[in-house]
Amino acid sequence: MSADFNPADPFAMFRQLLQSATPPGAQPFLPPMTVEEVERKLAELRVVETWLTMNLGMLSMQIKTLEMQKAALAAMQPKDK
Repeated sequence: MSADFNPADPFAMFRQLLQSATPPGAQPFLPPMTVEEVERKLAELRVVETWLTMNLGMLSMQIKTLEMQKAALAAMQPKDK
């Protein structure tokens, strides 16, 4: 822990993280100011969206496969009278 850790301040850790993550003089929550920055940010977000969509598709396929496997196992169980 750092020397200025104060357990009474719940946001101290986030404040310290934010200060270490931003370069000096930069303000982290200001929106991009140039067209190039906006286009770059849009491209980054589209890449993330594509990645998330691919992962969602793989997750859905795995769920469907497990459901089919469950149904197949249930069909192979002997019927008790």
